[in-house]
Amino acid sequence: MSSTAGQVIKCKAAVAWEAGKPLVIEEVELAPPQANEVRMKILFTALCHTDVYFWEAKGQTPMFPRIFGHEAGGIVESVGEGVTELKPGDHVLPIFTGECGKCSHCNSEESNLCDTLRINTERGVLLDDGKTRFSKNGQPIYHFLGTSTFSEYTIAHAGCVAKINPSAPLDKVCVLSCGVSTGMGATLNVAKPKKGQSVAVFGLGAVGLAACEGARMAGAGKIIGVDLNPDRFNEAKKFGVTDFVNPKDHKKPVQEVIAEMTNGGVDRAVECTGSFQAMISAFECVHDGWGVAVLVGVPNKDDAFKTHPLNFLNERTLKGTFFGNYKPRTDIPSQVEKYMKKELELEKFITHSVPFSEINKAFDYMLKGESIRCVIRMDA
Repeated sequence: MSSTAGQVIKCKAAVAWEAGKPLVIEEVELAPPQANEVRMKILFTALCHTDVYFWEAKGQTPMFPRIFGHEAGGIVESVGEGVTELKPGDHVLPIFTGECGKCSHCNSEESNLCDTLRINTERGVLLDDGKTRFSKNGQPIYHFLGTSTFSEYTIAHAGCVAKINPSAPLDKVCVLSCGVSTGMGATLNVAKPKKGQSVAVFGLGAVGLAACEGARMAGAGKIIGVDLNPDRFNEAKKFGVTDFVNPKDHKKPVQEVIAEMTNGGVDRAVECTGSFQAMISAFECVHDGWGVAVLVGVPNKDDAFKTHPLNFLNERTLKGTFFGNYKPRTDIPSQVEKYMKKELELEKFITHSVPFSEINKAFDYMLKGESIRCVIRMDA
């Protein structure tokens, strides 16, 4: 066991004290792990748009002070009672959703929505006792997605921690713990395009580009990238995109534009924006008879999806997916192995890197649309 096991650890964390205000590097206290929990030293973490969305707190109940971050790689420092599959020194990826291994979802080959550990954006405490493990001068600091990786050390439920090959470079494979797996899995595991088929991807952020990469890996013949930002089009070519559509350039609905480009519609569509208008367009742009549309983006709580029932009767299929249908502990280690065997490219997703002391630069890069993924080096 490590020398700090069972003790409170003082460490640096980037604390969000208010919505939309720059994070502040603070010395915080992190309590020991409780039952079924794991305490980790975070070595690398990346900024995901979900962190920014909840930091801005425009579409949900504000919860501050809070430590954000959920895409990361680290090393186990200590484990709580009942944790048998992980030990100090293990290299791990903490993940924002979990796998208890016991519920009906975990026992189903068709689902990765664990009853106990599925994502909960509203919960700022841990499951064991409904309390936070972080504090500063006695004031509790809320967790985010059960991971809170913008901290030198953090705690997560053991079911949300994937043990990986210790030879894998954590500064690269950390991006598999959220965005890349979400987009790639949406295409490969859910849309499942056949070789030579056409795929439209709505939204060319990190998740959308990962969906494009999944289509490229599947051998899609035509990959259409749809985005309102023309600056993203050149970058998207690296991920297999063959055609670009900017809805602003057309007077007719984008689904009609795509249908004309593809002789009646694409074979598969993946929506990665969270815009309900884009969701409708993605569904209505797939070919009748066999077209499949997959929704990935998270909508606002009051959004409604509206389309004519004939679109379903004409044999179009609409699906949703969560974390690319990957089970965190079962499937993510094998994704890491694919990277190690050079079957998976991750470097092209990582466009920026900053030291932990400059974490707010990562927010600037994302808000300006300049980065795909910015990796934050915790020891720098």
